[in-house]
Amino acid sequence: MNCPFCKSKDTKVLDSRLIKNGSSTRRRRSCVSCKRRFTTYETIELTMPKIYKKDGRREDFSREKLYGGLEKACQKLPVSSKQIENIIDRIEKSLIELNKDEIRSRIIGNHIMKHLRDLHPVAYIRFASVYKNYDDIEQFFNYLKEDTDNLFFEGPTQ
Repeated sequence: MNCPFCKSKDTKVLDSRLIKNGSSTRRRRSCVSCKRRFTTYETIELTMPKIYKKDGRREDFSREKLYGGLEKACQKLPVSSKQIENIIDRIEKSLIELNKDEIRSRIIGNHIMKHLRDLHPVAYIRFASVYKNYDDIEQFFNYLKEDTDNLFFEGPTQ
C-alpha cells in the first residue's frame, strides 16, 4: 500500500478490524518514511451476473432498479427502507451463490415475489399485478386465489 502523503511503498499495518458483518476490513496504517498514519478499507468485490430479460436483452444487475421496484410495491405500507435493503441483500446473496454469468430476470422476479409474500400481502399483490402482466382481471384473480391461500385473500365480493 502506497502512502497517500509521500507515496512511499514502505507502510505497515498497525491494527486490523472486521466491519460490516465481516464483509470489510478496516486497517490502520503507518508510513515508515514520513511517519504519518492513515486508514484503508478492504472490501470484497463481487461481480453480479448479467440479467437476461424476457425480450432477449441483457443488462447489468442494478441494485437501484431492484430497490425502486420494491419501494413502489411497499409505498404507503409499514415497511421500512431497512426491510427493503435486507430483501435486496438476500436476493444478491442468492444470485451470487448460483455462480452464473447470466441469470434470467424471472428468477429475480420469483425471489422478489417470495420475499414480498413473507413481508406484506399488499406489497406482494402490488408487485404481482405488474410482474405477472395478466391480460384480464379474472386471470390475475385466479392466480392470486391459487397462490395466496396462506394470505388473507378470499376473492372479490359482488
